[in-house]
Amino acid sequence: MTELTHTDMAAELDGEELSIGELELEDRASLRRVAGLSTELEDITEVEYRQLRLERVVLVGVWTEGTAAQSEASLAELARLAETAGSEVLEGIVQRRSRPDPATYIGSGKVRELFDIVRATGADTVICDGELSPGQLRQLEAKLKVKVVDRTALILDIFAQHASSKEGKAQVELAQLQYLIPRLRGWGESLSRQAGGRAGGGNGGVGLRGPGETKLETDRRRINKRVAKLRREIASMDTIRETKRGRRVANEVPSVAIVGYTNAGKSSLLNAITGAGVLVEDALFATLDPTTRRADTPDGRTYTLTDTVGFVRHLPHQLVDAFRSTLEEAADADLLLHVVDGSDPAPEEQVNAVRDVLGEITSKRSEPLPPELLVINKADAADEVTLARLRHLLPGALVVSAQTGEGIEALVAEIAQRVPRPDVVVDAVVPYTRGELVARAHADGEVLTEEHTEEGTHLRARVHPDLAAALETFAVNGSPA
Repeated sequence: MTELTHTDMAAELDGEELSIGELELEDRASLRRVAGLSTELEDITEVEYRQLRLERVVLVGVWTEGTAAQSEASLAELARLAETAGSEVLEGIVQRRSRPDPATYIGSGKVRELFDIVRATGADTVICDGELSPGQLRQLEAKLKVKVVDRTALILDIFAQHASSKEGKAQVELAQLQYLIPRLRGWGESLSRQAGGRAGGGNGGVGLRGPGETKLETDRRRINKRVAKLRREIASMDTIRETKRGRRVANEVPSVAIVGYTNAGKSSLLNAITGAGVLVEDALFATLDPTTRRADTPDGRTYTLTDTVGFVRHLPHQLVDAFRSTLEEAADADLLLHVVDGSDPAPEEQVNAVRDVLGEITSKRSEPLPPELLVINKADAADEVTLARLRHLLPGALVVSAQTGEGIEALVAEIAQRVPRPDVVVDAVVPYTRGELVARAHADGEVLTEEHTEEGTHLRARVHPDLAAALETFAVNGSPA
């Protein structure tokens, strides 16, 4: 890894208030190139919702905390996000600062160096590893003369590409519009500002004021109207989801939700357990729409298994808000299967990121999160030393490979131990004319013993309260039912 240094050290401090001793002078004065990441702004005169056209990009990160390895890992993840969006990564650089520059993210001196890099590589887009303020976005585009995109807009673009269901598309559009509203602005001098007060100066007063602010306000009203409509649509879709969920709750079918970092192998795990055949792709955010499948424990009890959208570090708040109804499917489950990528160099950071998002989802709820079972996936792609470290780091976790089937049987057995069991034990002789009650005991309960007698089927079983009430008439010797 090489470093770019600027000759004028004083200019590169960019107004930082911290002393040189708090940050190493060499780090403060350099842009670090991150090795191994490589894989025209038009004249815009209208306020518009611009689709990302990511082609040849340069990545820029600001290292404010943690180690150099962590900052480079974050930029490497940004590179994967950019490639998932369909771009070619030409270069990745990291700036060491105590905090991002409020005006230009990396400081005016570094912007000049970045301008040279963009010109040398022929890039047409710069992607910043953070969420830029409207002012930072405007300043960088003006100075670099190419399109500038932040991490949030990049993730939103990937979600827009992958959304397939009506609900998923509505949720993504809502998140995009929430991101866009504070960033509405006019490009070019054709959108002049309104004159204020007595219209002094050369603006001309009533009848001669520029249309700029009016255009912005019109677009803002139009977007707010669209946001309100999308919220109503998502709420109606949530009603349908709640109806289906309520039916499962009424039937007292236990539910298990698969959560985890994006590309940790959640869909592969769902396929390995249930044979669902859902889309599996080695890409970030391949799954946006939750998939629920039925599964059975080894002792015959039925439960549902739901695959959910993956999480990522610094998941945009707009997405968490828009996908809240979908993500709450996991928060309402009886058990969370938290899938961790065993081949990732920093799996503990993935675990923390997922738990942060889950905490944000449930922050406004009175109910706590359901119990969690950690599952280390991709054991076939990780070496023994890494797996040993993970077993020590995540005690109680199960190691599996959805690809090869290793550990899946043990995982299914552990799920059977953890999902709620029917809580009423009945002892009844069910007449052969009421065979449907015996069938329900097998389907929805846990049959302990079964014996066929002259009077009927002698059944001892764990069942749910509604079935226990139906069996009460046939209870043996007044046993509870």
